This record gives sequence, structure tokens and C-alpha cells, in this order.
Amino acid sequence: MPPSITLLGLGPGGVELLTRQAWQVLEECSEIYLRTRHHPTTASLPEHLVVHSFDHLLEENASLDAASAALVEQVLALGRRPQGVVYAVPGHPFMAEATSPQIAQRARQEGLPVRIVEGLSFLEPTFTALGLDLLPHTALLDALLLAEAHTPPFPPDAPAIITQIHSQAIASEVKLTLLEVYPGEHPVQFVHAAGTPQQSIENLRLCEMDRSPQVGLLTSLYLPPLGPGTSFEAFQEIIAHLRAPNGCPWDRKQDHQTLRNNLLEETYEVLTALDADNPAGMCEEFGDLLLQIVLHAQIANEYGEYRMAEVIQHIHDKIVRRHPHVFASLEVDGVEHVLKNWDQIKAAEREAAKEGDNPPKGLLDGVALALPALSQAVEYQARAARTGFEWPQVQDVVDKICEECQEFSEATDAAGRAYEIGDLFFALSNLARRYNIDAESALRQANARFKRRFDHIDQTARRQGKAVSDFTLDEMLALWQEAKAHAASLR
Repeated sequence: MPPSITLLGLGPGGVELLTRQAWQVLEECSEIYLRTRHHPTTASLPEHLVVHSFDHLLEENASLDAASAALVEQVLALGRRPQGVVYAVPGHPFMAEATSPQIAQRARQEGLPVRIVEGLSFLEPTFTALGLDLLPHTALLDALLLAEAHTPPFPPDAPAIITQIHSQAIASEVKLTLLEVYPGEHPVQFVHAAGTPQQSIENLRLCEMDRSPQVGLLTSLYLPPLGPGTSFEAFQEIIAHLRAPNGCPWDRKQDHQTLRNNLLEETYEVLTALDADNPAGMCEEFGDLLLQIVLHAQIANEYGEYRMAEVIQHIHDKIVRRHPHVFASLEVDGVEHVLKNWDQIKAAEREAAKEGDNPPKGLLDGVALALPALSQAVEYQARAARTGFEWPQVQDVVDKICEECQEFSEATDAAGRAYEIGDLFFALSNLARRYNIDAESALRQANARFKRRFDHIDQTARRQGKAVSDFTLDEMLALWQEAKAHAASLR
């Protein structure tokens, strides 16, 4: 054999699952290097073979990545010898096998010939054991990568095969990731030693998968789908169907402008659910809001403006860019440092986005003009404060409110009073911000209290066969206090 590398798949089980080509190579070569001796085929290799393995690398290196990197370098070095090397791995050389693709790529870059000897992967006997078809779509994941994730990186309305669950510790980490999306009672199946005489299937609930004593080197997890309509992709398909020629006439007629009020209305309904601290309401209203977002993205896609993938990638990149203390090496010493750094990053973004001779956007230009006035005021004040433009003491803000009240009382015409009351609202919102009070929510809650108390007056009048205007002011105030006292007794 000339200098070369042969990557050979040993199949998922015993020697009977080796391909004829693989057996022929094993008979013709004089030595073989195994990624691991822990494979059923090892005991049945041709007797003349000198067998080496790289199992020692896992013992000598602190991490799997380091062991894999060392293995790749050693196989490449062996391949440069006059006789080359045959490197054999469990299953298929390019299925759940990180070292083979790296070796092949590096060898081709060096001009070393690479021969691939196919092998039956673990997938075929796994799906045979489960009695399932891989199609139409099954996610395939590495347990080690899934264990490091915060949420599952695949749609929950598709089934998944999770490989290399080689210990209860890995099973536990995978379970915690899956529980971010799936309920603890969700059924799962362990497939142990697929393609070997020891093959078995274990039915469990997701919450107990890390308690199985059978978990080992040849264990994979089958995760059934959560159910139809549970993925973002499925939701996009529904919206695209509404806009299709065979979809809904009303939805097909809409554009960005006709949907503007719908977006605003759904946003306020979300706020209502938040104000009521109603989780069930939030769940429903956030869904309605998501409908508006996806519908706008679908319309934009049809118009050739942008696609949903661009929307997601844009906000993904923005989040990563603006959180170097999370996704890069920047160290911060608290929230104030985070916000200051955030403003610096946004300033750099504005400078980079400057076009031609147009002046760069200012610090406050990023605040949406369509925000409710109180929310807009608070955001202006917060951004200005991060530059140091801030009253030193809260009492200064209170004094400013008193000053604005005095100026309002001194105003002599409607325009002057409107001007001064605007300043008064602005100063009040600044006081709320200094005490970390959401001014918009505080006013909405005050509105709700007013409505409840006035409703009591209204309902009392109805019970008495009267109109509210039939009551005197003193009678109304007495009922108001009655409603207020009742609310206080419920707290």
C-alpha cells in the first residue's frame, strides 16, 4: 500500500454486519488501527491482523476534544508512512463519528489519498428495532452537544434520535435540556446495543430517563414528537397557507398598513394580560401577537422585502453583538456597566450605519416615536441618564414636580396650560423611573382602580333603578370610599 488513509466502517454490531468490501480490506491488510476496542467486531477480526487502538488517548487527555485532536494527528502521521494506514471506527465512518471527517479533510489538503469503506451505521438497526421510518423528517443529535444547550435545537413536532448517551450523567444533562420544551411525562425510548444480540428497547418517561441502569456506550434515545402544531416552522406553514391562493380571502387581502391597527391592538391585549398577572391570558395573547409578526414576515417575503430567516438572524446577531459580556470575553461589574457598554455599542452601530452626508442618529433617535407617551418619556430619560444627564438626588426631581405644578397654576391660556401639564407629566414619569416604577403600568393600574370603583357606583345606581347622575356628589364619594374599602379588605 502506498501512503494513504483508509477509513473503514465496522458496522453497528457483530462481524455478520460487516460489508463484504470491509471484510475484504481486513483480510488483505496486515495491521489495523481501531478508534476503540470496545466494539463487538473486535473479537472476530482476521487472526493475522496486528490490532492497535486509540483507547489510551481518552485516558491521557483531559477532554474528549483533546483526545480526538490527538487521534487525528496520529492517524495522519500513520497515513504518511510508505504503507499508509487503515483506521476503523464503529458503524459508518461519517455517521456520528467526529474524527473521520476531520482526517479526510486534512488528508486531502495534504494530497494524501483517502479511501472510504462504507459500513452499516447504528441508525439502520435502531430504526429496525423501533419499527420506524426515518422519513419524512427525524432530527439526529449528539447527546454531548445537546447536554450543553439551553433549549433543544430542533422542532418539537418532529421525532428525534439522540446518540451517545453513554452515561447517566449525560442522560441527566440531556433530560434537563429537553424539559425546557417537553413535559416530564413525555414518553421516550432507549435503544440499547442496536444491531447486537444484546439489543433491547426500554420505555420510559422523560423525567426518569437518567435513572436507567442500562445506559451505556451503545445507548441512543428516541424522542417521539410533541404533537402537531408545536413548532415555529409549522406555524409559519399555517400563515403561508392563509396567504396562498387557496387560503383565506381576508388574509390574502392584507398588507403591512392594513394590519397596523391589529398589531397595536394585540400588543395592548398582551399588556392587559401582563397587568392582570394572568399566565393563561399571556399564553394566548402572546400567540396572537406572534401571529401578527409572522404574518408581516410572510407578506414581506411575498413582496421580496425580507424573509423570516433574515428577521431572526438580524435579532440574533444584534443580541450577540450587544452582549459581549455573555458571548465574548468582556467582563462587567454590574447592570450599570452593562447599560453603559450597550449604549457604546449602539453608538458604534449608528456610526457604521451612517450613509453619505446624512448626520448620524443621536442617542435618543432609537426610541420608537409610536411608543405610548409615558413609556417614551421614561426611555428618553433613562438613555440621557446613562450619559450623566441626571438630577443628583431624587428630591431634585420632586422639587421639579412642584415647580411644574406652580408653572401650570400660573399659565394664563389653554396653550400655556397644555405646555406646562406636559412638563408636569414628564417630571412625574422621571420620578417613577428613579424609583424603578413602570410609569405606564402604574397609570394603567390606576385606571383599572378608577374603573372598579366607578363601576361600583354605576352598579349601585342600577340596583336602585337610578342613573349615576341622580346621585349627589357626596353620595358618589361615599360609594367610592365603600368600593375602596372593599378592595383593601381583599388584599
